Amino acid sequence: MRHGKKFNHLSRQKGHRAAMLANMACSLIEHKRINTTVAKAKALKQFVEPLVTKSKEDTTHNRRICFSYLRNKYAVTELFREVAAKVGDRPGGYTRIIKLGNRLGDNADMAMIELVDFNTLYNGGKKEVKKTTRRGKAKKAESATPEAPAAETSENTEATE
Repeated sequence: MRHGKKFNHLSRQKGHRAAMLANMACSLIEHKRINTTVAKAKALKQFVEPLVTKSKEDTTHNRRICFSYLRNKYAVTELFREVAAKVGDRPGGYTRIIKLGNRLGDNADMAMIELVDFNTLYNGGKKEVKKTTRRGKAKKAESATPEAPAAETSENTEATE
């Protein structure tokens, strides 16, 4: 019976599963996005997000905890330098899973998992698009009005006439 057990074992024993998730997490931190199956992406999300939360506070203890999970000092360094700097003000939800369809060989559901703040397509190249309150309602960030460049061009046309 499996009453109340919510952990996906991914048809692997504990050592193999831990090594696979550590390798996938290192690849995700290094490349900022990877393609995998949906089940592995969901398991990886549960594995990586607590590590990203720990990386927000750069202490020796947190680095050692992350190293015990990742077992790759270059991934830990990148996590604490680049990733923590980008997600410092985000309260959670550091990864995004996008379903891609089925794999050609065995028809497995494929997905792309990525770090949210490193995707410039959805963010439009900006640091932060919107801020949310505690109740989840979004506040739109105030952006600079595009009237300033238009004023310059109208002055240039008047000068040439």
